[in-house]
Amino acid sequence: MADSSFLDWPFFEARHRAFAAEVETWAVANADRLTEHHDADGSTRALARAMGQAGLLRVAAPEDGKLDVRSLCLAREILARHSGLADFAFAMQGLGTGAITLFGSEELKREVLPGVRAGTTLAAFALSEPEAGSDVAALAMTATRDGNAHWRLDGEKTWISNGGIAGSYVVFARSGEAPGTRGLTAFWVPGDEVAVAERIEVSAPHPLARLRFEGVRVPDAHRIGAPGEGFKLAMATLDVFRATVGAAALGFARRGLDLLLQRATTRQLFGAALFDQQMTQAAIADAAVDVDAAALLVYRAAWLKDQGTPRVSREASMAKLHATEVAGRIADACAQLHGGLGVVRDSAPELLTREVRALRVYEGASEIQRVVIARAERERM
Repeated sequence: MADSSFLDWPFFEARHRAFAAEVETWAVANADRLTEHHDADGSTRALARAMGQAGLLRVAAPEDGKLDVRSLCLAREILARHSGLADFAFAMQGLGTGAITLFGSEELKREVLPGVRAGTTLAAFALSEPEAGSDVAALAMTATRDGNAHWRLDGEKTWISNGGIAGSYVVFARSGEAPGTRGLTAFWVPGDEVAVAERIEVSAPHPLARLRFEGVRVPDAHRIGAPGEGFKLAMATLDVFRATVGAAALGFARRGLDLLLQRATTRQLFGAALFDQQMTQAAIADAAVDVDAAALLVYRAAWLKDQGTPRVSREASMAKLHATEVAGRIADACAQLHGGLGVVRDSAPELLTREVRALRVYEGASEIQRVVIARAERERM
Protein backbone atom coordinates (compact mmCIF):
# COMPACT_ATOMS: atom_id res chain seq x y z
CA MET A 1 0.00 0.00 0.00
CA ALA A 2 1.26 3.47 -0.86
CA ASP A 3 2.25 5.93 1.83
CA SER A 4 -0.88 7.04 3.68
CA SER A 5 0.73 9.27 6.28
CA PHE A 6 -1.12 12.27 4.82
CA LEU A 7 -4.29 10.79 6.32
CA ASP A 8 -2.96 11.91 9.70
CA TRP A 9 -3.33 15.54 8.61
CA PRO A 10 -6.04 17.46 10.52
CA PHE A 11 -8.26 17.62 7.42
CA PHE A 12 -9.44 14.06 8.05
CA GLU A 13 -11.60 12.23 10.56
CA ALA A 14 -11.49 8.55 11.52
CA ARG A 15 -14.26 7.77 9.02
CA HIS A 16 -12.13 9.17 6.19
CA ARG A 17 -9.20 6.98 7.15
CA ALA A 18 -11.47 3.94 7.27
CA PHE A 19 -12.98 4.77 3.89
CA ALA A 20 -9.54 5.30 2.33
CA ALA A 21 -8.48 1.86 3.53
CA GLU A 22 -11.68 0.39 2.09
CA VAL A 23 -11.07 1.97 -1.33
CA GLU A 24 -7.40 0.94 -1.32
CA THR A 25 -8.29 -2.67 -0.54
CA TRP A 26 -10.87 -2.72 -3.33
CA ALA A 27 -8.51 -1.07 -5.82
CA VAL A 28 -5.66 -3.49 -5.15
CA ALA A 29 -7.99 -6.43 -5.80
CA ASN A 30 -10.05 -5.06 -8.67
CA ALA A 31 -8.85 -1.89 -10.44
CA ASP A 32 -6.23 -3.46 -12.67
CA ARG A 33 -8.20 -6.68 -13.09
CA LEU A 34 -11.26 -4.88 -14.44
CA THR A 35 -9.42 -2.32 -16.59
CA GLU A 36 -8.96 -3.06 -20.28
CA HIS A 37 -7.69 0.10 -21.97
CA HIS A 38 -8.77 -1.13 -25.40
CA ASP A 39 -12.36 -1.62 -24.23
CA ALA A 40 -13.24 1.60 -22.46
CA ASP A 41 -17.01 1.00 -22.61
CA GLY A 42 -16.81 -2.49 -21.18
CA SER A 43 -14.29 -1.50 -18.53
CA THR A 44 -16.38 1.46 -17.39
CA ARG A 45 -19.48 -0.72 -17.04
CA ALA A 46 -17.58 -3.46 -15.19
CA LEU A 47 -15.79 -1.04 -12.86
CA ALA A 48 -18.98 0.87 -11.98
CA ARG A 49 -20.87 -2.37 -11.26
CA ALA A 50 -18.06 -3.68 -9.07
CA MET A 51 -17.77 -0.42 -7.14
CA GLY A 52 -21.53 -0.40 -6.68
CA GLN A 53 -21.53 -3.94 -5.38
CA ALA A 54 -18.74 -3.05 -2.96
CA GLY A 55 -20.66 -0.02 -1.70
CA LEU A 56 -18.05 2.53 -2.76
CA LEU A 57 -20.54 4.56 -4.81
CA ARG A 58 -22.45 5.46 -1.67
CA VAL A 59 -20.27 8.59 -1.43
CA ALA A 60 -20.79 9.52 -5.11
CA ALA A 61 -24.59 9.32 -4.95
CA PRO A 62 -25.31 9.47 -1.20
CA GLU A 63 -28.68 8.36 0.06
CA ASP A 64 -28.84 11.23 2.55
CA GLY A 65 -28.05 13.81 -0.13
CA LYS A 66 -24.88 14.99 1.64
CA LEU A 67 -21.80 14.96 -0.59
CA ASP A 68 -18.65 14.59 1.50
CA VAL A 69 -15.97 16.16 -0.68
CA ARG A 70 -13.07 14.72 1.32
CA SER A 71 -14.39 11.20 0.73
CA LEU A 72 -14.87 11.94 -2.97
CA CYS A 73 -11.30 13.24 -3.20
CA LEU A 74 -9.83 10.28 -1.33
CA ALA A 75 -11.62 7.84 -3.61
CA ARG A 76 -10.47 9.62 -6.76
CA GLU A 77 -6.87 9.92 -5.58
CA ILE A 78 -6.62 6.24 -4.69
CA LEU A 79 -8.42 4.99 -7.79
CA ALA A 80 -6.39 7.19 -10.16
CA ARG A 81 -3.16 5.89 -8.66
CA HIS A 82 -4.28 2.39 -9.67
CA SER A 83 -6.34 2.96 -12.85
CA GLY A 84 -7.45 6.01 -14.77
CA LEU A 85 -10.59 4.24 -15.94
CA ALA A 86 -11.49 3.24 -12.39
CA ASP A 87 -11.23 6.88 -11.35
CA PHE A 88 -13.31 7.90 -14.37
CA ALA A 89 -16.06 5.37 -13.64
CA PHE A 90 -16.33 6.51 -10.03
CA ALA A 91 -16.16 10.23 -10.78
CA MET A 92 -18.91 10.21 -13.41
CA GLN A 93 -21.38 8.54 -11.07
CA GLY A 94 -20.95 11.56 -8.80
CA LEU A 95 -20.61 14.39 -11.32
CA GLY A 96 -23.36 12.96 -13.51
CA THR A 97 -25.88 13.06 -10.68
CA GLY A 98 -24.45 15.89 -8.57
CA ALA A 99 -27.14 18.37 -9.60
CA ILE A 100 -29.84 15.84 -8.69
CA THR A 101 -28.23 15.06 -5.33
CA LEU A 102 -27.94 18.75 -4.51
CA PHE A 103 -31.09 20.22 -6.08
CA GLY A 104 -33.35 17.47 -7.41
CA SER A 105 -36.83 16.74 -6.11
CA GLU A 106 -37.25 13.82 -3.74
CA GLU A 107 -39.16 11.95 -6.46
CA LEU A 108 -36.34 12.42 -8.94
CA LYS A 109 -33.75 11.31 -6.40
CA ARG A 110 -35.74 8.14 -5.74
CA GLU A 111 -36.04 7.48 -9.48
CA VAL A 112 -32.41 8.08 -10.48
CA LEU A 113 -29.95 7.67 -7.63
CA PRO A 114 -30.44 4.02 -6.54
CA GLY A 115 -29.33 2.64 -9.92
CA VAL A 116 -26.36 5.00 -10.04
CA ARG A 117 -25.41 4.09 -6.48
CA ALA A 118 -25.59 0.39 -7.37
CA GLY A 119 -23.43 0.93 -10.45
CA THR A 120 -26.07 -0.59 -12.73
CA THR A 121 -26.88 2.79 -14.34
CA LEU A 122 -24.08 4.98 -15.68
CA ALA A 123 -24.41 8.77 -15.31
CA ALA A 124 -23.42 11.70 -17.53
CA PHE A 125 -23.16 15.50 -17.18
CA ALA A 126 -24.15 17.18 -20.46
CA LEU A 127 -23.07 20.83 -20.40
CA SER A 128 -20.52 21.42 -23.19
CA GLU A 129 -21.55 22.13 -26.78
CA PRO A 130 -19.66 22.49 -30.07
CA GLU A 131 -19.50 26.28 -29.57
CA ALA A 132 -19.79 26.44 -25.78
CA GLY A 133 -17.21 24.88 -23.52
CA SER A 134 -15.59 27.26 -21.08
CA ASP A 135 -18.10 29.95 -22.09
CA VAL A 136 -21.31 28.53 -20.63
CA ALA A 137 -23.21 31.70 -21.59
CA ALA A 138 -22.86 30.62 -25.23
CA LEU A 139 -25.06 27.51 -24.81
CA ALA A 140 -27.35 27.19 -27.82
CA MET A 141 -29.37 24.07 -27.04
CA THR A 142 -32.97 25.10 -26.41
CA ALA A 143 -35.63 24.02 -23.96
CA THR A 144 -39.11 25.19 -24.98
CA ARG A 145 -42.40 24.66 -23.20
CA ASP A 146 -44.54 21.90 -24.65
CA GLY A 147 -47.86 22.36 -22.91
CA ASN A 148 -48.01 22.85 -19.16
CA ALA A 149 -46.27 19.64 -18.13
CA HIS A 150 -43.48 19.08 -20.68
CA TRP A 151 -40.44 20.66 -22.35
CA ARG A 152 -38.83 20.00 -25.74
CA LEU A 153 -35.05 19.84 -25.99
CA ASP A 154 -33.32 20.62 -29.30
CA GLY A 155 -29.61 20.91 -30.01
CA GLU A 156 -26.29 19.18 -29.54
CA LYS A 157 -23.90 18.41 -26.72
CA THR A 158 -20.30 17.31 -27.17
CA TRP A 159 -17.33 16.03 -25.19
CA ILE A 160 -19.83 14.20 -23.00
CA SER A 161 -18.19 11.57 -20.81
CA ASN A 162 -20.17 8.32 -20.70
CA GLY A 163 -21.98 9.62 -23.79
CA GLY A 164 -23.63 6.72 -25.56
CA ILE A 165 -23.48 4.29 -22.65
CA ALA A 166 -25.07 6.30 -19.82
CA GLY A 167 -28.59 5.55 -18.65
CA SER A 168 -28.90 8.92 -16.90
CA TYR A 169 -28.07 12.39 -18.26
CA VAL A 170 -28.22 15.77 -16.54
CA VAL A 171 -28.68 18.19 -19.45
CA PHE A 172 -28.45 21.99 -19.49
CA ALA A 173 -30.39 23.99 -22.08
CA ARG A 174 -31.40 27.56 -22.87
CA SER A 175 -34.92 28.15 -21.61
CA GLY A 176 -34.84 31.90 -22.23
CA GLU A 177 -35.90 33.46 -18.93
CA ALA A 178 -33.11 36.04 -19.33
CA PRO A 179 -30.04 36.61 -21.51
CA GLY A 180 -26.77 34.74 -21.08
CA THR A 181 -26.25 32.51 -18.09
CA ARG A 182 -29.49 33.58 -16.43
CA GLY A 183 -31.64 31.82 -19.01
CA LEU A 184 -30.52 28.20 -18.57
CA THR A 185 -32.40 25.29 -17.02
CA ALA A 186 -31.28 21.78 -16.01
CA PHE A 187 -33.18 18.57 -16.81
CA TRP A 188 -32.82 14.85 -16.22
CA VAL A 189 -33.07 12.78 -19.38
CA PRO A 190 -33.02 8.95 -19.44
CA GLY A 191 -30.45 7.37 -21.70
CA ASP A 192 -32.91 5.83 -24.13
CA GLU A 193 -34.07 9.35 -25.11
CA VAL A 194 -30.57 10.46 -26.16
CA ALA A 195 -29.20 10.00 -29.70
CA VAL A 196 -25.47 9.56 -30.26
CA ALA A 197 -24.27 11.66 -33.20
CA GLU A 198 -20.63 10.62 -32.92
CA ARG A 199 -18.34 8.67 -30.64
CA ILE A 200 -15.11 10.58 -29.97
CA GLU A 201 -11.76 8.81 -29.68
CA VAL A 202 -9.15 10.42 -27.41
CA SER A 203 -5.55 9.63 -26.47
CA ALA A 204 -6.42 7.97 -23.16
CA PRO A 205 -9.56 6.03 -24.13
CA HIS A 206 -12.74 6.58 -22.20
CA PRO A 207 -16.39 6.73 -23.30
CA LEU A 208 -16.95 10.11 -24.97
CA ALA A 209 -19.56 11.28 -27.46
CA ARG A 210 -21.33 14.06 -29.29
CA LEU A 211 -25.06 13.86 -28.61
CA ARG A 212 -28.07 15.06 -30.59
CA PHE A 213 -31.42 16.10 -29.13
CA GLU A 214 -34.24 16.51 -31.67
CA GLY A 215 -37.55 17.34 -30.06
CA VAL A 216 -36.81 15.24 -26.98
CA ARG A 217 -39.90 15.56 -24.77
CA VAL A 218 -39.08 15.89 -21.07
CA PRO A 219 -41.68 15.97 -18.27
CA ASP A 220 -41.56 19.06 -16.11
CA ALA A 221 -41.15 16.66 -13.17
CA HIS A 222 -37.69 15.90 -14.58
CA ARG A 223 -36.63 19.54 -14.37
CA ILE A 224 -33.89 20.13 -11.78
CA GLY A 225 -34.29 23.37 -9.87
CA ALA A 226 -36.33 26.33 -11.08
CA PRO A 227 -36.42 27.54 -14.69
CA GLY A 228 -33.49 29.89 -15.32
CA GLU A 229 -31.38 28.44 -12.49
CA GLY A 230 -29.36 26.03 -14.63
CA PHE A 231 -26.14 28.00 -14.56
CA LYS A 232 -26.27 28.29 -10.78
CA LEU A 233 -26.85 24.54 -10.52
CA ALA A 234 -24.00 23.74 -12.91
CA MET A 235 -21.54 26.00 -11.07
CA ALA A 236 -22.59 24.65 -7.67
CA THR A 237 -22.03 21.10 -8.93
CA LEU A 238 -18.62 21.99 -10.34
CA ASP A 239 -17.78 23.81 -7.09
CA VAL A 240 -18.08 20.42 -5.37
CA PHE A 241 -16.40 18.27 -8.00
CA ARG A 242 -13.61 20.57 -9.26
CA ALA A 243 -11.41 19.78 -6.27
CA THR A 244 -11.91 16.09 -6.99
CA VAL A 245 -10.27 16.55 -10.41
CA GLY A 246 -7.26 17.82 -8.49
CA ALA A 247 -7.48 14.71 -6.33
CA ALA A 248 -7.41 12.47 -9.41
CA ALA A 249 -4.38 14.40 -10.67
CA LEU A 250 -2.79 13.87 -7.27
CA GLY A 251 -3.31 10.13 -7.61
CA PHE A 252 -1.67 10.13 -11.02
CA ALA A 253 1.18 12.25 -9.65
CA ARG A 254 1.76 9.78 -6.81
CA ARG A 255 1.86 6.98 -9.37
CA GLY A 256 4.46 8.94 -11.33
CA LEU A 257 6.58 9.54 -8.24
CA ASP A 258 6.49 5.81 -7.48
CA LEU A 259 7.63 5.05 -11.04
CA LEU A 260 10.43 7.62 -10.75
CA LEU A 261 11.72 6.06 -7.55
CA GLN A 262 11.44 2.52 -8.89
CA ARG A 263 13.35 3.41 -12.06
CA ALA A 264 15.99 5.46 -10.27
CA THR A 265 16.78 2.77 -7.71
CA THR A 266 16.87 -0.20 -10.10
CA ARG A 267 18.46 1.24 -13.25
CA GLN A 268 22.25 1.20 -13.48
CA LEU A 269 24.05 4.03 -15.27
CA PHE A 270 27.83 4.45 -15.54
CA GLY A 271 28.40 1.74 -12.97
CA ALA A 272 26.04 3.16 -10.32
CA ALA A 273 22.34 3.43 -9.61
CA LEU A 274 20.58 6.10 -11.64
CA PHE A 275 19.46 7.54 -8.30
CA ASP A 276 23.06 8.54 -7.54
CA GLN A 277 22.97 11.17 -10.29
CA GLN A 278 22.26 14.56 -8.75
CA MET A 279 19.92 15.49 -11.59
CA THR A 280 17.86 12.39 -10.83
CA GLN A 281 17.67 13.31 -7.16
CA ALA A 282 16.58 16.82 -8.12
CA ALA A 283 13.75 15.43 -10.29
CA ILE A 284 12.56 13.19 -7.47
CA ALA A 285 12.78 15.97 -4.90
CA ASP A 286 10.80 18.36 -7.11
CA ALA A 287 8.15 15.70 -7.67
CA ALA A 288 7.87 14.98 -3.94
CA VAL A 289 7.44 18.67 -3.11
CA ASP A 290 4.88 19.09 -5.88
CA VAL A 291 2.87 16.07 -4.67
CA ASP A 292 2.67 17.32 -1.09
CA ALA A 293 1.78 20.86 -2.19
CA ALA A 294 -0.96 19.50 -4.44
CA ALA A 295 -2.31 17.33 -1.62
CA LEU A 296 -2.47 20.28 0.75
CA LEU A 297 -4.36 22.40 -1.80
CA VAL A 298 -6.78 19.60 -2.72
CA TYR A 299 -7.68 18.66 0.83
CA ARG A 300 -7.87 22.27 1.99
CA ALA A 301 -10.52 22.90 -0.68
CA ALA A 302 -12.37 19.70 0.22
CA TRP A 303 -12.24 20.44 3.95
CA LEU A 304 -13.55 23.98 3.45
CA LYS A 305 -16.49 22.72 1.39
CA ASP A 306 -17.30 20.07 3.98
CA GLN A 307 -17.25 22.73 6.70
CA GLY A 308 -20.10 24.50 4.94
CA THR A 309 -18.19 27.27 3.17
CA PRO A 310 -20.75 28.48 0.60
CA ARG A 311 -18.33 28.88 -2.30
CA VAL A 312 -14.83 27.48 -2.63
CA SER A 313 -14.27 28.47 -6.25
CA ARG A 314 -10.91 30.09 -5.50
CA GLU A 315 -9.58 27.21 -3.43
CA ALA A 316 -10.96 24.51 -5.75
CA SER A 317 -9.48 26.28 -8.77
CA MET A 318 -6.10 26.49 -7.04
CA ALA A 319 -6.28 22.78 -6.24
CA LYS A 320 -7.23 21.76 -9.76
CA LEU A 321 -4.76 24.09 -11.44
CA HIS A 322 -1.75 23.11 -9.36
CA ALA A 323 -2.46 19.39 -9.11
CA THR A 324 -3.12 18.92 -12.82
CA GLU A 325 -0.07 20.91 -13.86
CA VAL A 326 2.02 18.93 -11.35
CA ALA A 327 0.74 15.63 -12.71
CA GLY A 328 1.81 16.68 -16.19
CA ARG A 329 5.28 17.66 -15.05
CA ILE A 330 5.81 14.44 -13.12
CA ALA A 331 4.54 12.29 -16.00
CA ASP A 332 6.98 14.06 -18.32
CA ALA A 333 9.87 13.56 -15.89
CA CYS A 334 8.89 9.91 -15.55
CA ALA A 335 8.95 9.38 -19.33
CA GLN A 336 12.30 11.19 -19.56
CA LEU A 337 13.90 9.09 -16.83
CA HIS A 338 12.77 5.88 -18.53
CA GLY A 339 14.51 6.82 -21.77
CA GLY A 340 13.21 4.88 -24.77
CA LEU A 341 10.90 2.84 -22.55
CA GLY A 342 9.14 6.06 -21.62
CA VAL A 343 7.61 6.38 -25.08
CA VAL A 344 6.79 2.72 -25.77
CA ARG A 345 3.07 2.39 -26.40
CA ASP A 346 1.16 1.23 -23.30
CA SER A 347 4.26 1.19 -21.09
CA ALA A 348 3.59 2.55 -17.60
CA PRO A 349 5.22 5.97 -18.24
CA GLU A 350 3.58 6.39 -21.66
CA LEU A 351 0.16 5.43 -20.35
CA LEU A 352 0.54 7.87 -17.47
CA THR A 353 1.45 10.66 -19.89
CA ARG A 354 -1.73 10.08 -21.88
CA GLU A 355 -3.94 9.70 -18.83
CA VAL A 356 -2.93 12.99 -17.20
CA ARG A 357 -3.09 15.24 -20.25
CA ALA A 358 -6.86 15.72 -20.37
CA LEU A 359 -6.99 16.83 -16.72
CA ARG A 360 -5.68 20.27 -17.67
CA VAL A 361 -8.61 20.71 -20.07
CA TYR A 362 -11.84 19.25 -18.68
CA GLU A 363 -14.03 20.84 -15.97
CA GLY A 364 -12.33 24.14 -16.66
CA ALA A 365 -9.01 24.42 -18.47
CA SER A 366 -5.93 25.66 -16.62
CA GLU A 367 -6.36 29.05 -18.27
CA ILE A 368 -9.91 29.34 -16.91
CA GLN A 369 -8.71 28.38 -13.43
CA ARG A 370 -6.19 31.22 -13.59
CA VAL A 371 -8.97 33.65 -14.50
CA VAL A 372 -11.09 32.44 -11.56
CA ILE A 373 -8.16 32.76 -9.15
CA ALA A 374 -7.13 36.21 -10.42
CA ARG A 375 -10.65 37.57 -10.10
CA ALA A 376 -10.96 36.12 -6.61
CA GLU A 377 -7.74 37.86 -5.61
CA ARG A 378 -9.06 41.16 -6.93
CA GLU A 379 -12.21 40.73 -4.84
CA ARG A 380 -10.07 40.13 -1.75
CA MET A 381 -8.42 43.55 -2.03
